[in-house]
This record gives sequence, structure tokens and C-alpha cells, in this order.
Amino acid sequence: MPELPEVESARTVIARAALHRVITDVDDTDSYVCRPHRPGEIKAALLRRTLTAAHRRGKSMWCDTSAVAGHDGAPGPELGIHLGMSGKIVIADGAGNEIDGGDYWERGRAKGDYRYARFRLTFADGGALLLVDPRRLGRVRLDPPVEALGPDAQAITPAQFRAALRRGTAPVKARLLDQEVIAGIGNLLADQILWQAKISPARPVGELTRPETDRLLRALRRTVDAALDGGGVHTLTVIPFRRAEAACPRCGTPMAHGTVGGRTTWWCPREQT
Repeated sequence: MPELPEVESARTVIARAALHRVITDVDDTDSYVCRPHRPGEIKAALLRRTLTAAHRRGKSMWCDTSAVAGHDGAPGPELGIHLGMSGKIVIADGAGNEIDGGDYWERGRAKGDYRYARFRLTFADGGALLLVDPRRLGRVRLDPPVEALGPDAQAITPAQFRAALRRGTAPVKARLLDQEVIAGIGNLLADQILWQAKISPARPVGELTRPETDRLLRALRRTVDAALDGGGVHTLTVIPFRRAEAACPRCGTPMAHGTVGGRTTWWCPREQT
């Protein structure tokens, strides 16, 4: 599932290749992906506008839009794009050739296979932005409620992080996964962060000491930076060892697994206490 690094990659695709291009058509006919909007509603809101900036908080992404081209009116609505579990952003040229699709996807190929394009912006120059989503779990909506999200995991301050983990009986992994507390940490990032910090995923947050909380924040920052630099969460150290009969890559102890916070979880039973 795309996590913060993959969504950041998609955001940079939009920033590189889709800004300041006049929108001349919108395919918003997939009423499930574009809920709660009716077919044609997003199209009517975006025609003759441009995307002016691409933003991300956690795993959520949205774009600012301009006034209608040739008019001095107010800027348009924000366009929210959520990748879901299998979505990716593709920028295609007028012939349908994929010219950009994020560093963790193949790009520069011949004409792309867009059978699973669930949403499309067509630009005046003939190119297009597509949300390609085989499992149809992404979402596109106007003015998404990003204010409900917690601080972005990449930018969270020490004070914000300590406040997020200060009290309660929830397992620390469940708290890390709560997008209203910290935005952007998914299942794989959480396992890597906790393994890096040598903290059990089941530890109640209220029992963490100040040094442990600080160690966890350092692990979060290292993990997010490593995933961004490497091209995605699949490049992180412990991810290949989240499987049966695998051993901890640090100490060689067989990895343990179970369910924490409703998610399949792997940890080193010797080092993560």
C-alpha cells in the first residue's frame, strides 16, 4: 500500500509535469472513486483552470487550482487525490505515452495501459494526468478535509511527537498508525520505526519513557528519510524479514508476528521490549 514516501513521489510527479497546464476536459464518471460528487461535478469545477501547486500531508495529497483561464476571478477549489492501495499518478502525452509516473514506477515506456484509469485531467496541449488504480480504492474529491489529519510524519516537531505519545493505554504501533495523531505512517513504516528504535509494538504509549520517546522520534525521522531516498517503503531494512522463518537482520533471532492495532505486525522478540 502506498505510504508517505510513495505519496510524496506521486506529488512530485504532479509538481514536475502537471502544473500550470490549462484543463480542457475531466473524466470524473467513476462515481465511486469520485464520491460524494456526481458525474460532471468535478469537471464543471475544474474546466479552464490550472493546477498551481501540489501538496501532501501524510498519505493525503491535494492540488491548488487557479482562476478560470482568461478571467480575474477567485482561485478554484482544491483537488484532493488519494492513491488508495494500488493507485499511481501517471502523466501522459497526447499520444498516450507515459512520460512521468514517479520514481517507484516504470516510466518512459511506450503507450501506457490505462484500462484502470479511474480519473483523468486532459490539458490544452493534449497531455493528461491520470489516476491509474487497478483495485479501485483511490479517491478524488474537491476540498478534501485535510485539517482533520495530525501533523505530517516528516515534519512533526519533538513537542508534537511527545504530545502524541504522552498518555493512554493504546499500543504504540496503534498510536503511530492513527492518522489524526500523526499523518503518514502506515503498517510497514511503523514496523521499521519500532524495529529501528528497539521498542515492542505492543507497549502501551503511557509506559514509554522520555528517552524511549525521543529514540522513537529519531527512528521515525531516519526511516522516513531512508524510504524517501530509497524510492519507497519496500527498500527499508526490516521489510524483507517480515515473513515466516525469517530472522532479525540485526541479531539473528527468529522474527515474531501477530496482530497489533488491527494490523499484521512483525518484530524482534529479543531486542524490541
